[in-house]
Amino acid sequence: MQVITSKDNEVVKSIKKLKEKKFRDEKNQFIVEGIKLVAEAIEEKSNIDSVVVCEDCVNKGSIEKKLLYEIAKFNCVYVTEKIFDTLTDVSNPQGILAVINKENDNNKIDYTQDFIVALDGIQDPGNLGTILRTVDAAGLNQIILSKETADSFNPKVVRSTMGGIFRVNMIKSDNFIETLKELQKNGFEIVVTSLDTDNSIYDINYHKKVIVIGNEANGISKKVQNLAEKKVKIPMLGKTESLNASVAAGIVIYEYVRNKLS
Repeated sequence: MQVITSKDNEVVKSIKKLKEKKFRDEKNQFIVEGIKLVAEAIEEKSNIDSVVVCEDCVNKGSIEKKLLYEIAKFNCVYVTEKIFDTLTDVSNPQGILAVINKENDNNKIDYTQDFIVALDGIQDPGNLGTILRTVDAAGLNQIILSKETADSFNPKVVRSTMGGIFRVNMIKSDNFIETLKELQKNGFEIVVTSLDTDNSIYDINYHKKVIVIGNEANGISKKVQNLAEKKVKIPMLGKTESLNASVAAGIVIYEYVRNKLS
């Protein structure tokens, strides 16, 4: 087994570049890191380019033999702990990561679905990843992202999805308003959260709805608000006027889930 020990190795340099969005776009690849995410990538039959393993972690027995057997089927690259530390994006790495080839972007909306989440300029990678995870948990298989929304393949987004990134189709919209209008033509109503209404999220049915979650600082854009058929608010009994974007998304998504189960 050959172990890479030099930070100047071309493979190491190439993987390190994937920390930056422009290289992820250029190479059409992204990184997943950690035992659970690599195992999920294999289980979901993702297009794995290579797997990078920290030799010292293998020697310490921190990676199960079952996973080591699975990754042996792919192009495996072994590196020293010192080199792995230059590739990792977390403070306590588990010693394994995978380079994934992005699938050809599927920007076709599935209009047969009953409920769709659309993000209008979400910027925080943690929020984006958490929303994707919640969408996956609710059994939804797609999400619409405006072009102003953060990169869905940012390492922090990928980690926050906890595997949801492999199961949710991320539809990138270059013209968010036109995309929403197309949804309306296909029988969907656009719903936005707003303080400027007496209607709460508990007052509407969730059949053929698109819920729009807005930017953390500026909320939902005026154009989207004007397009929406319905405005709803999340009731709050305390003095706080607004919620974190991912928390608000989770509350609305699970009101949809509650409706489905009732």
